[in-house]
Amino acid sequence: MSLWEYANPVKFMKTSGFLLPWIVGLAAITLVTGLIWGYFFVPAAENFGGSVKVIYVHVPAAMMAINIWGMMLVTSLIWLIRRHHVSALAAKAAAPIGAVMTLIALITGAVWGQPMWGTWWEWDPRLTSFLILFLFYLGYIALWAAVEDPDTAADLTSVLSLVGAVFAALSRYAANFWNQGLHQGATLSLDKEQHIADVYWFPLLLCMAGFVLFFVALVLVRTRTEIRTRRLGALQQRERMA
Repeated sequence: MSLWEYANPVKFMKTSGFLLPWIVGLAAITLVTGLIWGYFFVPAAENFGGSVKVIYVHVPAAMMAINIWGMMLVTSLIWLIRRHHVSALAAKAAAPIGAVMTLIALITGAVWGQPMWGTWWEWDPRLTSFLILFLFYLGYIALWAAVEDPDTAADLTSVLSLVGAVFAALSRYAANFWNQGLHQGATLSLDKEQHIADVYWFPLLLCMAGFVLFFVALVLVRTRTEIRTRRLGALQQRERMA
């Protein structure tokens, strides 16, 4: 048994069809539990008040915005090296989800920033790199739509994913690279002095797990749709040639 077997569209459709209901169920349980716990049963934080509860959406969304691009990078490299169409379609399917996650992170960051910093937006290194990452997501989606030949589109977007990976890394580590800026350091850290208290941490972990599972469910659904769309296009092409 090889991992590459799942790059076969038939195998992928069968396996994903079996796993999808379970993933959706786990995503719903973890996400709903984490959000209810975080928003209704966690106390207000010292110096932050009730605004601290935005972390239960902001942190998971920001985490997913960066890691989704990482997933797209890996699947794009698989496409460039192994030429497996499922990997290219998975990257294409993930891009709109990543764009939405990045937008959620930017909006919730602004909601947090206004009462904490006194401004909705600041050209902070991490905020700016996140905005650039969002533009890369839009460019990636637009490039897929602009190129008619799917294999050529996959090649070009794979190269774009390599370039965008730089800004995904900057979005994660910008606060460490540059001391200036308003954005705080990592919410989760091995350093006990920086790490948030357990009362906030445990529901946050549930929310993060929920966001991950929610993404996996969405990307499976969208990849399955992309495979069906490609099959339909191939059938229509055969009918035109007949």
